[in-house]
Amino acid sequence: MLTLYSHPDSGNCYKPRLLLAKLGRPFRRVSVNSVTGETQTADFLAKNPNGKVPLLELDDGRLLAESNAMLLYLGEGTRFVPEDAYQRALVYQWLFFEQYSHEPYVAVRRALTIYPERAAEATPEKMAATLAGGNKALRVMEAQLAKSAFLVGDALTVADIALFAYTQDAAIAGFDMDQFPHVEDWLGRVRAEPGHVPMEWLGA
Repeated sequence: MLTLYSHPDSGNCYKPRLLLAKLGRPFRRVSVNSVTGETQTADFLAKNPNGKVPLLELDDGRLLAESNAMLLYLGEGTRFVPEDAYQRALVYQWLFFEQYSHEPYVAVRRALTIYPERAAEATPEKMAATLAGGNKALRVMEAQLAKSAFLVGDALTVADIALFAYTQDAAIAGFDMDQFPHVEDWLGRVRAEPGHVPMEWLGA
């Protein structure tokens, strides 16, 4: 059985868990708390020298890090990764966008807002920069979602799952989602897809 090492309220850890739920694939979850240093133990570093979660362990013991790599692996041969080469490339495009243009702003601003241990980093300059960068990313998504139901056409793909993870918490991070009605509608469509599970919150 697949084993997913993850931190419960991490959006990056939520991505493969959400895809596995929508695929209906059984898996074992092992909670690894990155805040308390569990990703830096010798045992965990032997599995992932980068010392981060999520980490996916396959049935045969092979290991795979990086959430978007997991989405592509798990989605291979399913409806979540298009067969057409160009459509598949568009999925990759959104995955790269998520990591380079979205996550560094939306996810970081979320972390600075909700985690007390990150409060010292939440300087006015940092908060302003993450707000500006996140709004730019959300505008890019808004423009696409004004034209199509999902990020790559009319069907849910791993691109949507990747960007859903932290976009769903954009309002918590201080983004005015009234500016992005098509993004808000898209969030609802992703939630309505069969097999949806919510992200978890520590202490919830």
